Amino acid sequence: MTRDERSPPAHQIRVDVKTDYLPEQSEPEERRFVFSYTITIRNEGAVPAKLLGRHWLITDADGRTQEVRGEGVVGEQPRLQPGQGFRYSSGAVIETPVGTMHGSYQMVADDGDQFDAPIAPFRLAKPGVLN
Repeated sequence: MTRDERSPPAHQIRVDVKTDYLPEQSEPEERRFVFSYTITIRNEGAVPAKLLGRHWLITDADGRTQEVRGEGVVGEQPRLQPGQGFRYSSGAVIETPVGTMHGSYQMVADDGDQFDAPIAPFRLAKPGVLN
């Protein structure tokens, strides 16, 4: 029996994202497109872990990239037990109707290991712009 069949890996964080375009806050004629995103972070590992910080790369369709680093998320540094999740919402402003975001969360597990939880690229898109 392999390790994976016996127990989950010690450190495994799942990140799910849902995005929305916010037309009431956007001003397309001013090249201001506002998006909200809701993130669910779930500890699928075997060891409790705390989110220390975040690192985002936000890129618009013209290739302009904003880099964002900071402590925690929305003012919190949640500690997640195995199987526990944490959900929060935030936003991004870009200059084109389409863009992408990706990055990572910096985590520390109760066993002392520090690790990055990757956030796969996801799209920000004004409805009707892409097929």
